[in-house]
Amino acid sequence: MNIAENIAEEQEREQLEESLQQDPDNALKQYALALNYIDDHRNVEALELLDRCIQVLRRDPEILYARAVTYLSMGVYRKAACDLLKTIALDRGFLQAYKHLGFVQFTLGKEEAALKTLKKALEIDPDYAEIYCVLGDAYLDLGEFEKAREAFEKALDLEPESAEAHSKIAMYYLARGDMKGLKREYELLKTLDAALAKQIGNLFF
Repeated sequence: MNIAENIAEEQEREQLEESLQQDPDNALKQYALALNYIDDHRNVEALELLDRCIQVLRRDPEILYARAVTYLSMGVYRKAACDLLKTIALDRGFLQAYKHLGFVQFTLGKEEAALKTLKKALEIDPDYAEIYCVLGDAYLDLGEFEKAREAFEKALDLEPESAEAHSKIAMYYLARGDMKGLKREYELLKTLDAALAKQIGNLFF
């Protein structure tokens, strides 16, 4: 983010804070400022606002999802899972919620539950590339390497320039001991996401 963007973001935040001071019980203003705080990694402040907001708008899937993402950023996975389940119950087509729920379940060691969640999302939209990345992770953790490879390759078929998908299949190659494959993905990532490529390079090359 350049200096001009930083200044614009600070001005927007100041305007949101001033607006909320004038109308402190306005749930929508609380939500707007919370999103700004999330973008700025001010998670504790965002969470406080979202808690207040949800007291008023208990059945708003977008707000519940925002709180789940905040919990995820803070590493509070079980609370994130609760909010994601509520989000999906309120909006069965909320694909990002399925993706994050699958990730949380996988992270908590509930691989089978994660697979079920992710496959449900693919029933809704079989072309959602990001789901395949998480699905591949789950299969990789289960030692189902062929299914993991297929999932990562499907993500790449759908989004050939996806740095996330390339990094995932790089980890697949690493798990299989295929250093040539890993190096090939590393070289591709140099043009797609230099920072991510540097992380891989520092670890393995």
